[in-house]
Amino acid sequence: MTAARERRDPLARKKLRHVPSGLRSRAMHALSARAAQGLFALQACTECGTATYPPRDACPLCWGELAWTEQPSGAKVLCETTIRVSTDLYFREHMPWRMGKVLLDAGPVALVHLHAALHPDDRADVRMMIDRGGNAALFAVPAGDTDLMSDPQWREFIVPIEGRIVLVSDARNAIGRAMVKELQARGAELIVAGLPGPALASDATDAVLTLDRVQAIALDVTDATSVAEAASRIGGPLDIVVNTARHVRAGGVSANPGFVEQRRAFEVSAMGLSRLASTFAPMLAGRPNGAFVDVLSSAALVGDAAQAGFAAAEAARHSLLQSLRHEMRGAGVRVMSVFTGPVDDADHQALPPPKVAPARIAASVAEALLNGREQTCVGDVAQDAMERWLADPALLAREKNL
Repeated sequence: MTAARERRDPLARKKLRHVPSGLRSRAMHALSARAAQGLFALQACTECGTATYPPRDACPLCWGELAWTEQPSGAKVLCETTIRVSTDLYFREHMPWRMGKVLLDAGPVALVHLHAALHPDDRADVRMMIDRGGNAALFAVPAGDTDLMSDPQWREFIVPIEGRIVLVSDARNAIGRAMVKELQARGAELIVAGLPGPALASDATDAVLTLDRVQAIALDVTDATSVAEAASRIGGPLDIVVNTARHVRAGGVSANPGFVEQRRAFEVSAMGLSRLASTFAPMLAGRPNGAFVDVLSSAALVGDAAQAGFAAAEAARHSLLQSLRHEMRGAGVRVMSVFTGPVDDADHQALPPPKVAPARIAASVAEALLNGREQTCVGDVAQDAMERWLADPALLAREKNL
């Protein structure tokens, strides 16, 4: 099975894909950090309680201190306009562009990107989105069930799956297998399933690898040659990379260190991510909706004495992923983190519940793509770890290893 190729003049100059400007105030970057987590949070005055938008350094009514709080996302559309001419390099390629003013249920009047189905006096649900430049933006969509994908403006803020070509780096582990099935069910045109290690006789009859529109290839993220050969087999185009590779083993630092396993964990989690990114990022950069999604453990947030090597490798992976996100913003490629706690798989069979089902992780990856969410936590363990880490990292580090 081969991917459909775009028809393009090989002698024509490559089209540059511009992104919205990233020049924002510190308060606006704080809003973007919350939007990346899928939160609808606005500043509210700690003295008079007034919610405000856009972000400011002080309450516009009483000059009180502002604090970020989650707010209701409902709104009423007040007016609309269509922009047909722009000097901005990004927006001039996407004219016409609909904007509007809405009265948020939280109180402020906000200028928003407007879905094609909305008109004045309509009720709307306002989403806090991340644009291609990594900035927070308000997008008003119709309240209730609506086909959001029919609006080209909405598609500029998310990563469609249907009709796209996706690489899953490790389709042998439980998360990767569930990811292949989820992408196939979501209508991906081609899922390239990476298989590390020696080929197995059972691969030819595997129920997942033999699904329609699934192509299995050899791919070992610890081997630069293997990654390069996989890229040459794909050839192009490639829209999405989902990195599911991991190496989970127990072991401490001074007690039962397991140096071989620690080295393997770093080769898979940290260096494996770098190999994938350096090889496939240029392919993603040429796509209209490119995305690199990494599934990593919440152990990346704080050391784990029981799995010291794995936690350290995941922490390095997290750091590299943040750097990759910064690098790829200029190309408009989304870099997404999906954190998970212990998974209901062979690596965590000795652990009692709660554990996350691989199918739930795969569904969360798909939802992150379709909602343009940079950071997602799957399951109670990962969500709790993230909330506590954001509130007090030092306390979490102590409590984690008591």
